[in-house]
Amino acid sequence: MTETPLYTALQKHRAKQMAPFHTPGHKCAPGALPEDLLKLDYTELPDTDSLFEASGPIRKAEQAAAALFGAKRTLFSAGGCSLCIQAMLRLACPTGGTVLCARNAHRTAVNAMALLGLRPLWAMPKDILNVLKNNTNSINACYVTSPDYYGRLLDIPALSESCRKRHIPLLVDNAHGAHLAFTHPDLHPLHLGASMTADSAHKTMNVLTGGAWLQIGEADYVKDAKAAMRLFGSTSPSYPIMASLDLARAFAQEHAEAFVRVQEQVLRLSKTAKEHGVTNVSDDPTRLSLRTSDIGLSGAEAAEIFRKNGVEPEMADGGFVVLICTPWNTEEDYARARKAISALPVSRPLPTAHELPGLPPVRVPLRQAVFAPSHAVPLRQAVGCIAAEAACPCPPGIPVVMPGEEVTGEAARFLAGYGFFSLHVL
Repeated sequence: MTETPLYTALQKHRAKQMAPFHTPGHKCAPGALPEDLLKLDYTELPDTDSLFEASGPIRKAEQAAAALFGAKRTLFSAGGCSLCIQAMLRLACPTGGTVLCARNAHRTAVNAMALLGLRPLWAMPKDILNVLKNNTNSINACYVTSPDYYGRLLDIPALSESCRKRHIPLLVDNAHGAHLAFTHPDLHPLHLGASMTADSAHKTMNVLTGGAWLQIGEADYVKDAKAAMRLFGSTSPSYPIMASLDLARAFAQEHAEAFVRVQEQVLRLSKTAKEHGVTNVSDDPTRLSLRTSDIGLSGAEAAEIFRKNGVEPEMADGGFVVLICTPWNTEEDYARARKAISALPVSRPLPTAHELPGLPPVRVPLRQAVFAPSHAVPLRQAVGCIAAEAACPCPPGIPVVMPGEEVTGEAARFLAGYGFFSLHVL
């Protein structure tokens, strides 16, 4: 029989029957999506509409999503949140300019800014509001990530107010927060004042991987939105993915209380973790971001214990293990998670992470650094060179250097402490 390595690997993983606390939000659960989606893998036909020229059923489905989220316009993406981020930046800065960016930006945003010739002005997430208030330079947009991978939220209302005073749009990478419109309280950044948000619906809702929404909260950005997405998107978007977006909207419209029930389950798991000495740092009430370093375990070590108890986490790093919970996790899934938490051995806390070094000096523009020839060198030889890539240890999930920045000795020492041995430089 001809080998099918990927298909076979997926089948083998399915056979393990792990409790899935990772993306996608549908958890491959029976009933989360219709089983006939494979039979609906069509293309642009007279009666199926066309994504970037939507005037029929796709347009109606997008309008229904906009009504649910209270957006001026909601656009479907079958190219993930990445396409939404690219379009969002294009709409905000169609002729270039400077974007004040929280440093924990996804690499898609970095690459999109390089493609569009935008100049990022970096700030640490905790400092972004102060920089926004006090920086006197010309800024064309503010771009932040909220929630981050650990479910931590920024003060979107305060950021929105400050952006309005400067007459600039607030753009939010809300990849991990599409469901926040249905939690109590409502924490969706669009409803807290964001101009536009990029919602990776497949991460926390019953949407096939690659399904996302671009949410537009201000009328000024509606007219050119489809053109902005067309600039970056595939001309062959997946109809099953788009159909799953439509189905997820309908589910949320009819069963918004399902996410409140998830909150209740997460509250119980958080209580179990706290009794065991572990803190859940997430502001998202449906996510568990367990700081296992509290009890002497790295996140990676804790993740292995979770797996031995039949639980597959979303992510693990040096100090945390992250579990994404959705309405399609079962009672058995939660029972396994409680058992895994109780099985974590308790020891002395791990040393706290070192303070991040200061932002390094920018030596060449982002676009030039991304597209210039580069080569890898041992980390010790990178000091004084110009980085050609982002170097991002986890935690804290914030790049120590970005393309175009000088690799300082302080940055190199920090990266070495996180197991970096080489870096691509110009």
